[in-house]
Amino acid sequence: MRKLVVSLAALAAALAGPALAQTVAITNARVLTAGPAGEIAHGLVLIDKGKITAVLDQTTVRLAFAPGTQVIDAQGGVVTPGFIAPNALLGAVEVRSLGDDVVANNPDIGAAFDVQYALNPASTLIPVARMAGITRAVVTPISAGGGGGGADFHADDGEELMTAGGGGGTKSAALFAGQAAVIHLGEATDILVKPKVGMVVPFGDGGANVAGGARGAEIVALQTAFRDVRDYMRNRAAYDRAGVRDLALSKTDLEALIPVVEGRMPIIAVVHKASDIRAVLKFAREEKIKVILSGAEEGWMAAREIAAAGVPVIVDPLSDRPETFQTLGASLENAGKLHAAGVTVILQGSGGAHRIRELRYNAGNAVSYGMPYQAALAAMTINPAKVFGLADKVGSLEPGKDADLVIWTADPFEPLSQPTAIFIRGQAQPLTSRQIELRDRYKDLSGPYPVAYPKP
Repeated sequence: MRKLVVSLAALAAALAGPALAQTVAITNARVLTAGPAGEIAHGLVLIDKGKITAVLDQTTVRLAFAPGTQVIDAQGGVVTPGFIAPNALLGAVEVRSLGDDVVANNPDIGAAFDVQYALNPASTLIPVARMAGITRAVVTPISAGGGGGGADFHADDGEELMTAGGGGGTKSAALFAGQAAVIHLGEATDILVKPKVGMVVPFGDGGANVAGGARGAEIVALQTAFRDVRDYMRNRAAYDRAGVRDLALSKTDLEALIPVVEGRMPIIAVVHKASDIRAVLKFAREEKIKVILSGAEEGWMAAREIAAAGVPVIVDPLSDRPETFQTLGASLENAGKLHAAGVTVILQGSGGAHRIRELRYNAGNAVSYGMPYQAALAAMTINPAKVFGLADKVGSLEPGKDADLVIWTADPFEPLSQPTAIFIRGQAQPLTSRQIELRDRYKDLSGPYPVAYPKP
């Protein structure tokens, strides 16, 4: 069979417009595109001007590389899209015992709380997550007193996470934890990609806690809050003149909830028990709002209803311990059963900060308990990209998308596999972290002390 001869420079110009001084070609790779092309056993990926310009079967083309092209031989390794981590705390926490920027215990600010304003691109946790193949993350607030973002179940240090606050007081602001934002994990001074991608709302025990102790009280309070938002939208001028009845929420919270009631922003419902999941689905249907389920340890018990509603689910596939009465039905087969029922599944790591790097390990465990391999890959790439409105930029290896990708020594779901190159928006990222640097600094104790520690 004759091979098509393709000029790399011409291909880059045709697909991406004016080329940069240097393009990147990744050759001899097993490419898992997570897109329409599926898996390419002998693939080639072309990057130019921060974008993917071609994903090809190397056996069908013979490329003439232009001068200055950086050619990376993957040597049979695996290339995947960069992973997208939901329920992240990256950029908003270092050590939880010293405080964080994901919990707002303020009686006047709930829905209006926005994590985008306190992101720290210099966080030492970001390189650790990046070394695990994570190139984007959804930073999610946590409710004061009610949990949130799916990160309320376990702290990153293995201890139970206790959030600030108690019962939420007399203000309805406590019903809402705040707004999530998408970040990229590249080296930059501004890591914000997309703000206001979801409104976190605790349900079940967490929702009951902030609403006065009963699940029914929370549903009624939420119905009242959304009715107030709609009244405010119709009577903004009267509100400013103090010509309307008293509303349960502050003006800033009312404004923040307008995209929710208009269907432009989903609520991220932190919920665990099957009966609570069904209550959330009913509430969303009646209020005509979009919803994403987060946690959903008993989701498999309501899988048909979730699939029929077209609601995506964020799950930790390793969450299988019945630690509360909300999770008596938790199962390692949860992710696989949800997928089999037709639910859009998004996988998360076992924690939002220090253990978020375990996302790829969790995907491997999901596969071992029944989730198809390609479905698990999609649950870390194209699925979260679609759910959070990023699919036109990332989530799969396709021409025109941002060059967020990772080259692995072997199967990324295997713990011993390591990244040999990481690209975010086409920029190669350093393969190091503070932990790696400390390891290297003190690896050889027989030599001279580091500069900061001279011998006496």
